[in-house]
Amino acid sequence: MKELFTVVKRGMTKLLAAIATLLLSIMTLLVLYQVFTRYVLNSPAAFTEELVRYFLIWTGFIGAAYAFITREHMCLVLVRDSLSPEKRRILMTFIDVLILVFAIFVITVGGFKLAMSAQKVFSALLGIPRSLVYAMAPISGLFIIVAQVINIYEDVTGITIEGGNEE
Repeated sequence: MKELFTVVKRGMTKLLAAIATLLLSIMTLLVLYQVFTRYVLNSPAAFTEELVRYFLIWTGFIGAAYAFITREHMCLVLVRDSLSPEKRRILMTFIDVLILVFAIFVITVGGFKLAMSAQKVFSALLGIPRSLVYAMAPISGLFIIVAQVINIYEDVTGITIEGGNEE
């Protein structure tokens, strides 16, 4: 089981980092293009604003999934660090189970329903279905679910799965 989780964790970490890097690079180029067309050509390219907004949404969801698989999300460590190792393990397992439940029902199921409800709603400038934008919620939800299953395995067994960003 550890070997499977190691492969999955390494693959997910690299994939999510690559997607976030690509999205951030594209957003940077789009914003530079927007500035160029606005201030040099005096004719701003309107489509870039909408694309950057959508890519920012996607980057946020991908970044959240990356934070969970690498365990680099924000947390308050005051209570956790004051507990004994056994109580700390119980607390971390409880928190990871809560995150898993949230990822299943709110991000994945709720995001899927939101994306499906927006199939016939189109963006103002690009004319693409809003469901394409909202589809990132259930996709990242699936990544977070996998990340949380691995995290719960680590919590329960005490085994740390290699494959995060320690490389």
